[in-house]
Amino acid sequence: MSAKRNTNVLVVQSGGPTPVINRSLVGIISEASARRGFGKLHGAVHGLDGLLDGQAIDLRKQGAAALARVARTPGAALGSTRRKLKPADVPVILERLTELGTGYLFVIGGNDSVETGLAIAREAGSVGFGLSVIHIPKTIDNDLAGTDHCPGYGSAARFVALATMGAGRDAEAMGQASPIAVIEVMGRDAGWLAAASALGKRAERDAPHVLGLPEVPVDEDRFVRLMEDAYRRYGFAVAVVAENARGLKGVLGGQARPYRVDEFDHPYFEGAGGYLARLLEHLLKVRVRCERPGTIQRSLAACVSPTDAEEAEVAGRAAVRYALEGHAGVMVSLVRESERPYHCVVGIAPLEQVAGQVKRMPGDYLDHGRYFVRPAFARYARPLVGPLPLFGRLDTPRTP
Repeated sequence: MSAKRNTNVLVVQSGGPTPVINRSLVGIISEASARRGFGKLHGAVHGLDGLLDGQAIDLRKQGAAALARVARTPGAALGSTRRKLKPADVPVILERLTELGTGYLFVIGGNDSVETGLAIAREAGSVGFGLSVIHIPKTIDNDLAGTDHCPGYGSAARFVALATMGAGRDAEAMGQASPIAVIEVMGRDAGWLAAASALGKRAERDAPHVLGLPEVPVDEDRFVRLMEDAYRRYGFAVAVVAENARGLKGVLGGQARPYRVDEFDHPYFEGAGGYLARLLEHLLKVRVRCERPGTIQRSLAACVSPTDAEEAEVAGRAAVRYALEGHAGVMVSLVRESERPYHCVVGIAPLEQVAGQVKRMPGDYLDHGRYFVRPAFARYARPLVGPLPLFGRLDTPRTP
């Protein structure tokens, strides 16, 4: 293959969407369109699947009004994929990139997408194909290494915080009719999203009362005691657990095998929330609700954090600038320069240092004994989520 540098751009969106993923896409399009040095701007339809099938659209033909609407739209406007790169895919991908005259590949995605981008960069380099791969972070799980936080997290975390505040007041209002709730949120390997449920807690009686995070193995007896104590004190109790929260001996509920394993070898179990809800109902003899917001937590436009939206676009624009400066094989990172006032700038992290890594919550954010988080986590997360409403209570007696 020729070592000549092509100037065309290809943008790929990959993995689970976020409420602000299209802000990064529009940031790339807007910045690349405003600068010299780029040829055509292509977008792969449904990521690697579309690229392999030769499905790409001309992003320069998208009107300004349409792009403004796309920027405010959840889901991946180009279409996403969870396809794992296979050895047989590589020559086809390089052929497609050659056909498109691609010199710059921008990948908007999470952990698995980093590995895919790195693999493509290495394969292209091994055959002398001039290709600059720049990764733009995107994940509500907030578990990418090399960045303070990830675009998409702040908005999903805002949803979880608001949903928990509302679910807590609902359980408190229902009393004996339905006093306990377990909310299961996303978070395959890290508890960042579940921990965000604590951001709206302003008094001890406020939800949540217990957290189930992958970083802290859950002792079922202690979990039940903590929930029972909250229920006896306040007349209601709410727990928020990550979908892959673990017990002392592994998966909660003793499941030996996952019901599904994806192409990236990620196991999926029935879910910690349902198991813990059934356990509480059996032992406490009260009605326990299990809530699973599912994809709503990553797609509710009404919960978009202004900071998250702004930073997602900034990351997309920065990717274009870094590409023009000659950077390749890197991820755009968000670097927190100050806490009060909150200030964040962009930087870069080599893909080799990001691929295959999972950024879990640090120990100083976790209260292991209470199954909760410490104030340090709130200081970290609140600027990303934005102001939350202040609820009130009437001065009425409440007994369980």
